[in-house]
Amino acid sequence: MLRIGLLGASRIAPKAVLAPAAGAPAFAVTAVAARDPERAQAYALQHAIPAATSGYAALLARDDVDIVYVGLPPSAHAQWTIAALEAGKAVLCEKPFARNAAEARAMVAAAERAGRPLLEAFHYRFHSVMRRAQALVASGALGRVLSARAAFEIPIAHGPAELRWRADKGGGALMDLGCYPLHALRTLIGEEPEITAAEAEFVDGVDEAMRAELAFPSGAQARLSCSMAPQERVAVVRLEAERGSLEIVNFVAPQIGARFTTVIDGVTTEHDTEGPTSFEAQLDHLRAVMLESAAPLTGGADAVANMAAIDAIYQRARQRQANRSSD
Repeated sequence: MLRIGLLGASRIAPKAVLAPAAGAPAFAVTAVAARDPERAQAYALQHAIPAATSGYAALLARDDVDIVYVGLPPSAHAQWTIAALEAGKAVLCEKPFARNAAEARAMVAAAERAGRPLLEAFHYRFHSVMRRAQALVASGALGRVLSARAAFEIPIAHGPAELRWRADKGGGALMDLGCYPLHALRTLIGEEPEITAAEAEFVDGVDEAMRAELAFPSGAQARLSCSMAPQERVAVVRLEAERGSLEIVNFVAPQIGARFTTVIDGVTTEHDTEGPTSFEAQLDHLRAVMLESAAPLTGGADAVANMAAIDAIYQRARQRQANRSSD
């Protein structure tokens, strides 16, 4: 039995951890921690979690926690992930992994010192749709990738209580939404990009929307977009290659309606999108890492590289904004 402690009484944990753990014999959620003891107690009661602790350190000291799920704002990911690892716990850390690549490197170094698994909770990456797409591209069936585009745009209400609109908490469209298409492009193309251009729309110090252009070593050119105030919802990744194309509509959460299509040498194929949810697949992969020594699909160098690309996109976008202001 792998016992999970929730660091933070978060909105995402019921969907990301509690529901899939309830149907997985290998897992049990044993405790939840919040800064406010009353909130922790209410959350534990609502979700039938056996124990509630006041303060995060108390959860890390518990003997009935093997894995810590860090569902805190990105601004707290590095501090509490490192603390959990140093307490001997494995960690599943929500995306975005950290605030920047420097924090990501410190987290990965802590995992290496502790000898404990550290995974980034990019749940889409573990779904069978993304696994099959990555394997298909890697097989060479499409030929060399020539161009790509990926987008994740959903409306997020603007308000002081919404952490994704707060720069001090690590919010922003790129951090919360754009990290997905960036990760998908890196995963499918299998290379680390150079950020050649980026442009953002900033509102109260937070990027409401971001667009970026990427160049990969093999020659593929890609476009990325994300927005917290779009006219319509978009979640798509598409590759154009020498022998055809690949497209996944709703790649972020295939279980709520996805379309996975390839065209290879003129033959169009609609691929199966059925299977366990992305969150169920994420926990199953964590089980395999913990109990079967499976190689983690996220975390480590992958997490550092994603944060480094995010840093570079922000740098390009702010340079562009500064240049505009000086004109």
